[in-house]
Amino acid sequence: MNNAEKRQTERQAIVESVYAQHRAKQRKRNLLIYGGFGLLAVAIITVLAYVVTGSITQNNAAADAAKQPIADVKTYSDLTRNHVSAAVAYPQQPGVGGDHAQIWTNCAVYTQPVKEQQAVHSLEHGAVWISYQPGLPQADVATLTSLAKDKPYILLSPNPNQPEPVTVTAWGNQLALQEAGDARIPAFLKAFVQGPQTPEPGAACSGGVDG
Repeated sequence: MNNAEKRQTERQAIVESVYAQHRAKQRKRNLLIYGGFGLLAVAIITVLAYVVTGSITQNNAAADAAKQPIADVKTYSDLTRNHVSAAVAYPQQPGVGGDHAQIWTNCAVYTQPVKEQQAVHSLEHGAVWISYQPGLPQADVATLTSLAKDKPYILLSPNPNQPEPVTVTAWGNQLALQEAGDARIPAFLKAFVQGPQTPEPGAACSGGVDG
């Protein structure tokens, strides 16, 4: 091999060495990049699985809780369902059922008392009425509002005539409470919103009147 060929061979070896080093660095870089993406994907999938599993567990727990008897709920049976225009004196406060107005109160959040006979009609349609004494602290009212806002079959309003700070009422069922944060309120909603006690399941709680 002459000198020229020797130099050519050495240059080729140097070039191949440089390319080999470049390829090694590229493989290392790709490993870091794609390995990092892989770890990130695994982390995201793990978090999503945790959130979804937690949500399912929470929903299952709520559903199981709704199937269990709720402490201190009073139940009333043999309630009349006539539409009347005359005033009705309900033995409970607020009324849990019985004769009521021909039109119903739209399910919504109200800051003023609503007409009781119209709200009782809402109960007939499967609504739950959350009511509270007007002097309830605003923080507690906010807690109740978060449970009722934008819910199609929940009615929230102050009620100056009830003896307890907070009351939740469905047709024929009522629970009086001392605190807005009582865990029995969500359980009551789960059990009775469009629940089996509903005389007219599927009937609207909109299209009536406000208040």
